[in-house]
Amino acid sequence: MAERLPRKLAAILYADVAGYSRLTGEDEEATHRTLSAYLDTITAMIQEHGGTVMHFAGDAVLADFPSVVNAFECAVAVQRDLKARNQTLAEERRLQFRIGINLGDVIVDRNEIYGDGVNVAARLESLAAPGGICISDMVRQGIEGKLDIGLKDLGEQSVKNIARPVRAYQVLPDLASGSKSDSVEPAQLAVSDDEPSIAVLPFDNLSDDPEQEIFADGLVEDIITTLSKIGGLRVIARNSTFVFKGRPIDVRDAAKQLGVRYVLEGSVRKSTNRFRISVQLIDAKSGSHVWAERYDRTIDDIFAVQDEITMVVATEMQVRLTEGEQARLRYTTTSNVEAWTHWVQGVSYYRKAVTEENSAGALACWKRALALDPSSASLNAMVSLKHYSDARFGWWDERETALGKASTYAARALELDPQNADANVASSLVLLAQRRYDEAVLHVRTALKVAPGSADVATFACFVLACSGHPAEAVSHGERAMKLSPNYPAYYLGILGDAYRLAGRTDEAIAAFIAHNDRSPGFGLTDLVITYQQIGQPEEAKQTAEQLLAVRREFTVGAWASTQYRADKSRLEADIAALLGAGLPMS
Repeated sequence: MAERLPRKLAAILYADVAGYSRLTGEDEEATHRTLSAYLDTITAMIQEHGGTVMHFAGDAVLADFPSVVNAFECAVAVQRDLKARNQTLAEERRLQFRIGINLGDVIVDRNEIYGDGVNVAARLESLAAPGGICISDMVRQGIEGKLDIGLKDLGEQSVKNIARPVRAYQVLPDLASGSKSDSVEPAQLAVSDDEPSIAVLPFDNLSDDPEQEIFADGLVEDIITTLSKIGGLRVIARNSTFVFKGRPIDVRDAAKQLGVRYVLEGSVRKSTNRFRISVQLIDAKSGSHVWAERYDRTIDDIFAVQDEITMVVATEMQVRLTEGEQARLRYTTTSNVEAWTHWVQGVSYYRKAVTEENSAGALACWKRALALDPSSASLNAMVSLKHYSDARFGWWDERETALGKASTYAARALELDPQNADANVASSLVLLAQRRYDEAVLHVRTALKVAPGSADVATFACFVLACSGHPAEAVSHGERAMKLSPNYPAYYLGILGDAYRLAGRTDEAIAAFIAHNDRSPGFGLTDLVITYQQIGQPEEAKQTAEQLLAVRREFTVGAWASTQYRADKSRLEADIAALLGAGLPMS
């Protein structure tokens, strides 16, 4: 029988330079001299923190430590020191390391370490921001309560050659100054007393009928949407709070994960035409109940109850409301109960993956709702949004037909309520599809003004602004969307990554596209091909193109180009050339 190889449990640190190939291509000797000096520094710090350098591979370093605390403190020290050193270099010559840390069982052989524990650390490194640190859940548990840090939960990540997903966390503090970082994963999870913040958790369905889940979920959706109209309040988006749906929840843990001071939780029991809603507003800092109420009403009172809940919540959190915000705190989607029922059924499709089938389900529900309340600006806007998606992706109608429908519904929504956020978002997207970029920007900025706390609006704004020639402004809204939705959908990464790319923030763009592909295989790769090709890394571009075609065999450059909007036509032409240059088919 073969001799068993020795194994051990180790804290593994893996570090690699972001954008190294580009830097060497521009000035190979200068880059190597800087790298050599930085590697000497990293080696010394690893030894100072009780670790051992196990391997160098070009610009990468692998080390193991007997303690996750030692490994983490070393990573912090390294990033702090390298940031200071980079300040003495021209911005284009700076070397930024990404660092991944994992705790795992490894094989020890000939002074090297091997195995899944090492592979996970290397994969975590690729998820980190340039100059940042990404850790596994095992490391988080090991340092919890021992070190004062802020973490962003990246959720379950698929790791190459590892059977099970790995839960990853990005370290939030700016390691040089102790302030919070907004580099690639910009969510701000630290709770600030200066900015009121709230998460509305999914309400429990106490009815015997499981279909009443849609009623409960729709109620929460509406409360979140209404609260998002308050400028002085940070409201966590639905797609982040609903990760707690169906799970036993410790309110204080949920608040800590989402970075909020207050939590609203509740339950709903609905039977025929009556409902009972119980709600509690909790100050997560102290764990005390700020306010609680129970409503036993008929279904016709559902909108009045929503209005009361949102107004009381804002008052109890001592949010200062302007007159305009007080007016917007009224529920305005529809005043027709039957239409509202169809509306929330449509939302249940809308919050799923963006597919032709789900979009068709949402559109059918919303058209039924609109037939019952044709004077609803929001319903007109959301029907417009689905026809816009059809025009972009070619699901049902010819493009011009679909765009004409989208334009008609958006115009009607604006006519009904020029200050409605949904109406302005729909209008901006239609105008974008019509290549009327300046007008699109005006409408999306109006939507941002009237719904400043909406992650959805911020993400749409990021998309519209980036396409319309305002990438720096787009980035700010894309990053804010992630703060408003710490458990953001994967497509947020694609939208923000494109804004980073167009703004010239290449390393951050690459990190976002890689993370997008990790969460939604095949997506993010098109932009990654373009980026690699345009920064002079044709081999990486070609390899990524092959990876793209392996996952999305039907991909063509022509089909992709038909879904893209650019105020700068030369930019789109350059992107198309980059894709073709990497070997992707035109048609």
